[in-house]
Amino acid sequence: MKHTLILFAVLLAALHATGTKPDIVFIIADDLGWADVAFHGGNAPTPHLDRLRREGVELMQHYVAPVCSPTRTGLMTGRCWSRFGVTTPQNNRALPRDTITLPRALKAASYDTCLTGKWHLGSRPEDGPNHFGFDHSYGSLAGGVSPWNHRYKEGPFSVTWHRDEKLIEEEGHVTDLIAEEATKWIESRGETPFFLYAPFTAVHLPLKEPAEWIARVPAGITGDVARHYAASVMHLDHAIGRIITALEKKGRRENTLIIFTSDNGGSTTENNDLDYPDDHCPNGKLTGNNLPLRGQKASVYEGGTRVPTLLSWPAKLKPGTFNSVAQITDWMPTLCALAGAVQDKDLKWDGINLWPQLSGAEPLKPRAIYTVGPGFKARAVRDGDWKIIVSVKGDKSEASELYDLATDPNETTDLAAKMPEKIAILRATMDELSKADRDVVVKD
Repeated sequence: MKHTLILFAVLLAALHATGTKPDIVFIIADDLGWADVAFHGGNAPTPHLDRLRREGVELMQHYVAPVCSPTRTGLMTGRCWSRFGVTTPQNNRALPRDTITLPRALKAASYDTCLTGKWHLGSRPEDGPNHFGFDHSYGSLAGGVSPWNHRYKEGPFSVTWHRDEKLIEEEGHVTDLIAEEATKWIESRGETPFFLYAPFTAVHLPLKEPAEWIARVPAGITGDVARHYAASVMHLDHAIGRIITALEKKGRRENTLIIFTSDNGGSTTENNDLDYPDDHCPNGKLTGNNLPLRGQKASVYEGGTRVPTLLSWPAKLKPGTFNSVAQITDWMPTLCALAGAVQDKDLKWDGINLWPQLSGAEPLKPRAIYTVGPGFKARAVRDGDWKIIVSVKGDKSEASELYDLATDPNETTDLAAKMPEKIAILRATMDELSKADRDVVVKD
């Protein structure tokens, strides 16, 4: 341990001296489907994301949780959300108060930290981002809010818009407000490296886009619902462009690592089953586009968990694609390694440091990743190109599905009946990976 700490101190000093410690901007869209972006054939223009794709690296097999709070748990801890018993969107505090989160680890490595957007890992001010490593926080403590009044549904957590624990009222569209806070924070930075976490609420329901954005939607997209949805995607893309421009004006873009992803796949939802008090999505059915992937938000199929993901660091990464499997849990180990944030105890990460593979220092490596769906009703393991899904049926019995993603990436042919030996092997892997589920108890 003594030698490890000495090595860490030397590494930290070297990083500081050479100026290679990157600024980090992590952007999460909400409910954005695989094909909602133009670079995957989406019908809404996304020029700023398209530019990140051209100039950066696209992760072709990046996985998240099927719904929002679990994905955010995985990002903040480097561990599968099921370790904390977090499998659904929740307003109760998701993590123990002493959890070493990603922002806490980066703060220990001399980073400034900021969250602007959606937290949803504890919807009371005393459970908010400021208590888990963020110097500054702004936005929704709870989940996706109405775009104009910034309310979260109805009930005890409806009033959720805040700045540094203080609940506030503000005017403006939620996408603009999140972007404005991000750009102002970037503009206020000194020489200290920073971590900016910008979890947008777009394109989560409810949707009510400004008239100016509706007017920009291509004429070929017709119908109120489709036009509001496309406008939300375009508005989000524009907000991301504002963040990039702020970095450029500050002279920080070259050494800034930008990561863009979605918290889960796109949703298909009748808006009348949502209980929002004022503004809402226009009447009709909202469809996030996950094609050609199977499934949607809340499912452990590819369409629910495999999402568009981009990585851009002009000083370090050449444009291209990353074809190995990656998961949201990988970002804490990866970013901590890049920042020189070494911990003196085992954080039991499920994720890995991706940087040796991303940078080309090491070859791509096959691996197994574990996914838990809402309420533990479905679980999946992907090991190499093989994927098993185990679902709990109404009578509490289990059903298994098996897919070869190398030849069937859209999960159209279930091979479980033909390959019982492979099912047995993957089920044993799942049983091993699931042993740590619920091993962390969150107490008030």
